[in-house]
Amino acid sequence: MDSESSLRERLTDVGVDLVTSEGSTSLGLREIARRAGVSHGAPRRYFPTHHALLSAIARRGFEDLGARFTAAVTDMASPRAQLQAAARAYVGYALECRGMFELMFRHDLLDSEKHASDGARLRESTLPLFDHFVALVARCRAERDSAYPGGPGVPAPPPPVTAAALWSNLHGIAQLWTWGSLQLALDAEPPGGAPHGDQLDRLVAAVLDAHLGPVSA
Repeated sequence: MDSESSLRERLTDVGVDLVTSEGSTSLGLREIARRAGVSHGAPRRYFPTHHALLSAIARRGFEDLGARFTAAVTDMASPRAQLQAAARAYVGYALECRGMFELMFRHDLLDSEKHASDGARLRESTLPLFDHFVALVARCRAERDSAYPGGPGVPAPPPPVTAAALWSNLHGIAQLWTWGSLQLALDAEPPGGAPHGDQLDRLVAAVLDAHLGPVSA
């Protein structure tokens, strides 16, 4: 790795450490440069804007989340089990890595071509995530239809629409739990932490049942 690539990686590494330990509001350009051991103007040589550096940091989050998806579904045989494992990994990541998760879905980064230092907008990093959910939804539908020919008699939305609704529901669970709203509504404990494993499993299962029907349907 040449010195320029090495410094780019170091700046990104520092940003990942910062957002993980101190949240997305800690990602000032001067602080990243200071912790990387370079002058405050040095990052500009490698990232045209502050948001370009933030986008590079957020891409690391998508890489991490993608790896967690892969690990979560490895031993799951059925599409429904894989989708439930992926959904649980998504919400679990959101609650465990709150600062990074917040950064990953900032619209000002996702929508801005001028902030893409490598020519790719951060938005493109979300597509494999969404496509993964769409593919699993389609496979769940195919498995259900083969098991129950004729189906429920009501046309289902296209897989991308169902996947979008499911994704939104999972994102909402993570956000509402972070705010404490779900704990209040469900009288759940702990009030300030992540849900217990069985709580999270029940919430994720309810989301899948709502959008795909119960397993026994």
